[in-house]
Amino acid sequence: MSLGQHLVELRKRLFRSAIAILLGAVAGWFLYSWVWPQLQGPITQVAKTHKATINFTNITGAFDVHMQIAITIGLVISSPVWLYQIFAFLVPGLTSREKRYVFGFVFSAIPLFLAGCAAGWYVFPHIVELMASFVPAQSASFYDAKYYLDFVLKLVLVVGVAFVLPVFIVLLNFIGILSAKAILKGWRWAILAIVVFTAIATPAADIASMMLLALPMVFLYFASLGVAALHDRSVARRAPSVVTAGV
Repeated sequence: MSLGQHLVELRKRLFRSAIAILLGAVAGWFLYSWVWPQLQGPITQVAKTHKATINFTNITGAFDVHMQIAITIGLVISSPVWLYQIFAFLVPGLTSREKRYVFGFVFSAIPLFLAGCAAGWYVFPHIVELMASFVPAQSASFYDAKYYLDFVLKLVLVVGVAFVLPVFIVLLNFIGILSAKAILKGWRWAILAIVVFTAIATPAADIASMMLLALPMVFLYFASLGVAALHDRSVARRAPSVVTAGV
């Protein structure tokens, strides 16, 4: 394909992705009335111990939050469509072997990302309630709606991305950049990085939430090690036959 044809193909893929996101955002607009009470749940629990409320600090604040939630829902709902469009745009330029790797990466990354988002969603109420427990008696907590929503979405998305990282490790192994031996050699540093990440993502005092995030990530790291080891063994087994055939 010429450069012009590539640009036309890219425009077509982007247009389809935008339509899917737009339709998902329309659905998200109507789901707002269910999602927002779920987001306010931790504040409702905090309000049982001291005065706590979510404030909209400007005229357009409520509309902005409504729109942000709708777009976020739209991105999640339409993710199979726009991920497929990215894959379909890249596939013509890949070899058959590379296609298999990218295909496996995309379809394993999606469920892991969603599982990570679910873990972040489960943990965030505990974080909010724990942080609110430091508010002195007879005091009140006033949370800015946009800041509160940004905090929740960033936590959920960061944990979701963290769950996908083992898939990158496997992909690097399959394309020959990272061996299983190198992955095993760095297991101590990996666990340390996971613990530091979970300590940052959750308050250090909340050991239960920290372990809830750390244990699945450690398991996924060693699972990726197991997959890489099986792949390296398969490559080593095929190597002598390839040499013999060449001779």
